[in-house]
Amino acid sequence: MIRHAPALLFLAAAPLAAQTPTFTPDHASGIYAAGERVGWTVTMPNTVAKDARPAGAYTYTVRRNGGEVVSTGTLDLSTGKARIETSLADPAMVLVEVKPPRPDSTFGSRGTGGPGRVLLGAAVAPTGIAAAEPRPADFDAFWASKIAELNRIPMSPVVTPGESGKAGVEWATVKLNNVRGAHVYGQIAKPAREGKFPGLVIYQWASPPYPLQKAWVTDRAAEGWLALNVEPHDVPADMPQAFYDALPAMIKQYNTIGQHSRDESYFLPMYLGAYRAVEYLATRPDWDGKTIVVMGTSMGGQQSFATAGLNPRVTALIVNVPAGADVTATLHGRGASYPNWNVSRADVLTTARYFDTANFAPRITARSLVAMGFIDEIAAPAGIWSVFNGIEGPKEAVPMVDSPHNNLATPASERAYYERSKAWLDALVRGTEPPVAAPSTKP
Repeated sequence: MIRHAPALLFLAAAPLAAQTPTFTPDHASGIYAAGERVGWTVTMPNTVAKDARPAGAYTYTVRRNGGEVVSTGTLDLSTGKARIETSLADPAMVLVEVKPPRPDSTFGSRGTGGPGRVLLGAAVAPTGIAAAEPRPADFDAFWASKIAELNRIPMSPVVTPGESGKAGVEWATVKLNNVRGAHVYGQIAKPAREGKFPGLVIYQWASPPYPLQKAWVTDRAAEGWLALNVEPHDVPADMPQAFYDALPAMIKQYNTIGQHSRDESYFLPMYLGAYRAVEYLATRPDWDGKTIVVMGTSMGGQQSFATAGLNPRVTALIVNVPAGADVTATLHGRGASYPNWNVSRADVLTTARYFDTANFAPRITARSLVAMGFIDEIAAPAGIWSVFNGIEGPKEAVPMVDSPHNNLATPASERAYYERSKAWLDALVRGTEPPVAAPSTKP
């Protein structure tokens, strides 16, 4: 009986899901020029009889940069077709939320927005989107002093080999000293042969502490990388799950720790640990002495941006829906991004600006691949564009028009990122430049 339950549930849900309208954008790319009409044609499937269509009107709300409401309206789909239209004169993201006439748990459940709503996204002249506020005047001096503090602390690496579980690959855990008596924990893998290999540092997404999975580095090592995967917290990376479950409650809300002081912020040792991981890789005799790629998703992308901005050894950056960008957004009518610092408080605002990835962007000269989800409400795409636009080195944007944050996305909605990141990694591990993609930022 339990084995057959999923099939029964699917059959029960299918007739309701079939009533969901489709939303076809005027531009499949999702990119529009400033002042151009931004629109979607909304169509009810022909398979839904007219008398079976929901009574009443769908409602929608159009927001600029995920915050300020631009317009609202209704969609009467009794005829089977309707339109959503707007236009913006200046660079910005457009986020549209559509709700059905009555509560319906299947509406939006197979893609955008989650059950009960559909989200639509577009970008208006996105290469003109800038951070809401300028960087602090002493931003560079602050980070130079912290790097100097870190450099005074011996790295003292402890490398403990173990079973890789993958033929032809060596694996070990790594422990390094960090500031404040903290440590950097991680895992490293490499091809099991003599030689020097390009370096890849992988940073992790946000969550209460969790163990790192061996495959995250062994799969890369099998491709030819010297791959180092860093735990973002000051805890060992290879403990049983029960160890992490038993950690104090406070560390599970780490984004609020030290938020009132730039010198006490939880993200200070996190960023410095990410920096030190690159420095450690560069000390190894099995590094090729040329290539160091930093890579991550969500908070892993946040750490990648900061590291690439702080450490000139980084030669390439690959990030998916990176967090931590444009942290003052809510003060300017924009949607917020994780870590969701309460910047309405003056001391939190002052602190947050030193960890805002937009402020690291002008220091990033590494070749950069940056993916943003147009309907992401966790890592706001306007903030990600503001970082991308500030990067000084060669760069490629990967707009994902139908994608929410990675933990809510489907493989199809994030396909563009996985295809482009694979192409980049395949080239970089061979020591060649990534293949040029078709333009992705033009209307």
